[in-house]
Amino acid sequence: MLLVDIPVILIFIIVNSMHKFTCCKVAQWPSNGILLLIYIALMKKIFSLLLLQFLLSSFSFCQTKTTTNTKSETLNGHLAWIMQGNIYEVNVRQYTEEGTLNAFAKHLDRLQEMGVQTVWFMRINPISKVDRKGSLGSYYAVSDYTALNPEFGTIADFKQVVQSIHKKGMKVIIDWVPNHTGADHRWLTEQPDFFVKDSTGKAAMAVDGADTRQLNYKNPVMQDSMIAAMKYWVSNTDIDGFRCDVAWNVPASFWRKCIPPFKNMKSIFMLAEGDSAYLTESGFDAVYPWHMFKMMEKVAKGERPAFGLDSIKRENDMMYPANTIQMYFTSNHNENSWNNADYRTFPGPVHEPFAVFTQTMANSVPLIYGGQEEPVLRALKNRTDASCFRVFAVSFLLFR
Repeated sequence: MLLVDIPVILIFIIVNSMHKFTCCKVAQWPSNGILLLIYIALMKKIFSLLLLQFLLSSFSFCQTKTTTNTKSETLNGHLAWIMQGNIYEVNVRQYTEEGTLNAFAKHLDRLQEMGVQTVWFMRINPISKVDRKGSLGSYYAVSDYTALNPEFGTIADFKQVVQSIHKKGMKVIIDWVPNHTGADHRWLTEQPDFFVKDSTGKAAMAVDGADTRQLNYKNPVMQDSMIAAMKYWVSNTDIDGFRCDVAWNVPASFWRKCIPPFKNMKSIFMLAEGDSAYLTESGFDAVYPWHMFKMMEKVAKGERPAFGLDSIKRENDMMYPANTIQMYFTSNHNENSWNNADYRTFPGPVHEPFAVFTQTMANSVPLIYGGQEEPVLRALKNRTDASCFRVFAVSFLLFR
């Protein structure tokens, strides 16, 4: 990751300085035209800045790195391999016509050529059948933490895919749902005290629906069982980390208990779905930039000026510990499914400057949601949609 951090207000200075080269003044351009000009101007201005910054940061990086890939190799307090990295999110069900891991594996050469550094598999555990939503069920309703969804293949298939990814020099993280289980998870009968109870004494439904049950983090045995399940995937499949769903609703005390043992096992990367400062203070390497993303949407719509992004950056600098990593994006599975991102939230040429923005911010790791490179210009519904993007264009992505 190039550590480039250009205040957004500078972009407008550049744009205004270039108006003599255009056929009309910037103020006369429609909002989409302004954003396109921002992108063009930024590319011209950023080249010289990138070159200087790249030389300086590369020198510093080379001085910091060791010659071996050890678990203690760090840069600015984080794993060195993620600091020059990116994340590519894979929805196995929707990625190929077969919807299997083996079918996905055929795309690894293409992803390597694109420059993908870390592959994030969306939830790969079996899906509960009790109170199932839609015909396929929700990934959030996990029925077994230490098993693979049979729709995707076998554990042996997953291990082989992980090995293939590693051989190509890439890393693997998987989605993890620690806040709740599905409605027929075996813990419901084997360990009923693992769950929060409702007024009738039954396991309470989680906030996101009837197909899930809320786990009780006041129970230390449940905590230990959750950690053991996570360790299973690290020790048995050799993954490199977790993206933790609804991490903000799990107590900090659990994360402080959970994360250190993983870091002692290998160079584990921990990504939290959440933007609370306590998450990084509790051991997570990266968080979501939700405040910034919402401001990006407002700027794209013309509701706020571009320097609104600067104001959010200043807030982040004050809120988070130094060198906190944020995962920037223009779309992910939730935003695509529920809010039509990014083909409607950042349509057409509007997308270009924000794509650059997400890929060049300091202390960030950019996310590409599988299919954006095609692009797929529709929402993929996680619970009912098994459609895939069958033909991939040869793409150039601004990965670092």
